[in-house]
Amino acid sequence: MTTTERRRAAGRVREAEEVVARLREGFAGVGVTLPSLRVDPVSCAADEANVLVDLGRCNLDTALRLCGVLDGKAAGHGG
Repeated sequence: MTTTERRRAAGRVREAEEVVARLREGFAGVGVTLPSLRVDPVSCAADEANVLVDLGRCNLDTALRLCGVLDGKAAGHGG
């Protein structure tokens, strides 16, 4: 991997970390906590900068809250 590719990959990881922080804050604003929300470390180890955000597993109550938020957005209620 060249220096340029490493820099690009590092930038993608930083961007993913910022997205995770935004998601965590946004979910918290509607009463949803995803404890496993993170940047997927395995995707960061590849030569390509295909960084994945792992939304993780959640319990049924959290999944239901997510459905409620999405239903509210789809209906135009703003969540």
